[in-house]
Amino acid sequence: MIVPVTAALNPVSSLASGDPTSLSGTESSQGQPSFSEVLGRALDEVNRMEMDANHKAERMAAGLEPDFHTVMIAAEKADLAFQLTVQVRNKVLDAYQEIMRMQV
Repeated sequence: MIVPVTAALNPVSSLASGDPTSLSGTESSQGQPSFSEVLGRALDEVNRMEMDANHKAERMAAGLEPDFHTVMIAAEKADLAFQLTVQVRNKVLDAYQEIMRMQV
């Protein structure tokens, strides 16, 4: 399901405007999760979606899952979540490379 992946990324925007020390440690003074926790949860959700889609495909191949539509919807959701993850990674790498090119 795509919704939890995007919902898990919402706290990142609140970290950008907050205290710069909130990025270190496990939680900020306001009880918000750290960036690494948010990222970890999002990756766990993508992994769970991939495993769920694989499980449903295996059940369909074994004749246990009669609804082809459910299997295809799960596979598409997992694919979209994975594509989102790859694009976020690409943007983070681009930002890192741009920062490394900056002269101080």
